[in-house]
Amino acid sequence: MSTDSDAGGDGEMEKINVRVPQSLLAQVDDVWEERGYANKSEFIRDALRDAVNPPTQLSEEALEHLAESRKQREQGETVSQDDVKDRLGIDD
Repeated sequence: MSTDSDAGGDGEMEKINVRVPQSLLAQVDDVWEERGYANKSEFIRDALRDAVNPPTQLSEEALEHLAESRKQREQGETVSQDDVKDRLGIDD
């Protein structure tokens, strides 16, 4: 492995060689720029970070509550924060 002199703020970086199927590499080539990455390496580093520290997953119960909230909002069954303050006589 060779050490890359451009640390990019994460400390000393090392170059690695990875073999991937051509079809996967083609998919990476199709999306890295679309998703706002400066280069393919940045995209792959971000994917590796997600693999090591996966994003927080919401519980099924929380997802169900969110779905119900969206449904209520779409059906006009919700009120604004200002309306609630008016009803309760709360001033800012």
